[in-house]
Amino acid sequence: MKQLFGFSLIILAFFAFVYTGNVFSIIFLAMGLFLVATEGSEIDLNNRKYRKLTTVFGVKFGSWKSLPDFEYVSVFKTKQSQRINFITATTSFTNEVILLNLFDSKNKYITFYQTDDKTDAFQVANHFKRALGIDILDATEKEKVWL
Repeated sequence: MKQLFGFSLIILAFFAFVYTGNVFSIIFLAMGLFLVATEGSEIDLNNRKYRKLTTVFGVKFGSWKSLPDFEYVSVFKTKQSQRINFITATTSFTNEVILLNLFDSKNKYITFYQTDDKTDAFQVANHFKRALGIDILDATEKEKVWL
């Protein structure tokens, strides 16, 4: 929904600029690009590097950093909310998601994966476990369990 609204703003900005030459259409273009942009993380296990990235229409932006020594991967369930404001209208979206965070020795974490499927989350967590030689903390329920 957010991407569709952003794409609509980009098209509106393009036509407004072409047909009117109005510089204010750049504001709509910026708003549209902000709405279609997605953020995430990418990990290269072979070269032990990672990056936090922003993707706009398939183009990735972000610089590679060395992978810290992680101690465990945490799988936990949380609620994600998004609020979209436009002039006088406001709407909110809330859904449950499962996040995979990799924690280092200083208890700092990096979120590497987000899904709404618990089975999928544990498959990816097991991949991290095998690739990095770390433990899994199941924090999807009230009682946390080490796997």
